[in-house]
Amino acid sequence: MIRYEGKQIVVRDWIPADKDDWIYWTSPDRYWQTFDGPYYSRRSKEEVVEQVEAHYEKMSNGTLASPRTRLAIADKRTDKLLGNVGWYWESKETNWLCAGIAIFDPKFWGDGRGYEAFGLWTDYLFQAMPEIVRVDLRTWSGNFGMMKLAEKLGYTKEACFRKARIVDGNYYDSIGFGVLREEWEAWHPEGFQKELVDQASS
Repeated sequence: MIRYEGKQIVVRDWIPADKDDWIYWTSPDRYWQTFDGPYYSRRSKEEVVEQVEAHYEKMSNGTLASPRTRLAIADKRTDKLLGNVGWYWESKETNWLCAGIAIFDPKFWGDGRGYEAFGLWTDYLFQAMPEIVRVDLRTWSGNFGMMKLAEKLGYTKEACFRKARIVDGNYYDSIGFGVLREEWEAWHPEGFQKELVDQASS
């Protein structure tokens, strides 16, 4: 089982106890979705259930993708599901991927949990995929929390496509951040996780 521990959270494989919360939080009309690509169409409740069931079927028959395309974020103390991290190919031909994160419950926003989780996820991607040389993060100019998170982790703002997104009838910029492997490894020579562990024990 994949498990990366931070100070407040763990990034890990999904477990059976996550199932109901996963369905609840990723069903339509949850508040966090107003910031997570709100310009895209949403899956129906039925499609969410189908996706979750398919994931657990892969778990049971041992056919989960490796490296993982999605992991759970859970509270370190209670192991309760808090969110997820994921990635997709921007261009598989050139080993170019985009990563993302969602913390579902707003009461856990702005307290460092997202910072820990996305840092651990960046670590995982570089370790699990030696062929990649960069990790991207895409967002929009109305998502201040995501832009702040990217900057705090050292991601460079590399792109701004002006008025490329429409949210609630208003135009926003599409924003792209990225970090190179050599940058990440220079900042975290022993790994991001070890730094969190050292901070927790100091």
